[in-house]
Amino acid sequence: MVVKINGVDIEVSRQGTDGDLDALKALLVALDVDDEVAAIGLGGTDLFLNAAGKSYWLREMKPLAKLVTRKALVDGTGLKGAVEGATANYMQEDMGIDLAGKKVLITSAVDRWGIAMAFADAGAQVSYADLLYVLGIPALIHSRRILKGAIRMLAPIIIQLPFAWLYPAESDEDTVSKRSKRTDRFYYDNDIIVGDYKYVVKYMPDDLKGTTVVTNTTTPADLDRLRSCGVDLLVTTTPRLDGRSFGTNVMEALLVASVGATERLTPERYLELLKELDFEPDVTYLQ
Repeated sequence: MVVKINGVDIEVSRQGTDGDLDALKALLVALDVDDEVAAIGLGGTDLFLNAAGKSYWLREMKPLAKLVTRKALVDGTGLKGAVEGATANYMQEDMGIDLAGKKVLITSAVDRWGIAMAFADAGAQVSYADLLYVLGIPALIHSRRILKGAIRMLAPIIIQLPFAWLYPAESDEDTVSKRSKRTDRFYYDNDIIVGDYKYVVKYMPDDLKGTTVVTNTTTPADLDRLRSCGVDLLVTTTPRLDGRSFGTNVMEALLVASVGATERLTPERYLELLKELDFEPDVTYLQ
């Protein structure tokens, strides 16, 4: 598809390697020397995690960054801080939703630190589910102090693991909920579910009547799935283009390409560009 940004037509193309790291390395090298390519948005994985005041490079992914020397290689991390965090403010200021006192489940704060802290700063009662979604331990963290301590203790170990162990690789349509009575309560006890869509559906129960979901990439099929579960409101942190919202990696690559940059931009610059382009979170009332 072609997206027009600041009067410039930018073609967005998606190419997959079915989880084959060797094929991914070869593809990155080819894209790096392709004069038709303006920027590369790496999806399905992160290069590194920004959380609790530190950056943690994933062992498997760090060598990938060294393969790309001519183009900007981005993974959406640049939009997961201040940009995604601004979604909480948008919900309050533009949508009129008072987040103070709202019960919010953050599926993984280590993956989306900016938005996790934004909901906490807005006065919401936040539960962090990193132990469940990242490690499979059905327990929640309710304290920011304990969360930071857990991340600083566990992140150096987690980044050594194969990324496939941390993040589901199957398509959204093929993701079967691994719900249990215990994980159902995590959803039922909260007003708002926040996180990567694959994590949201990983343990999602069938009945979420009246719930709000704040996530990233969604397709029309994803909207149908959330609607059938009774989700009332869907807010995606990136705008919807031609019927679907794109992941932060694609949006970051689009912004980099729109200004002709050859490296990732600062969070402040991303915010400026989004305001200039009038890009806002996408809001869908599903019922």
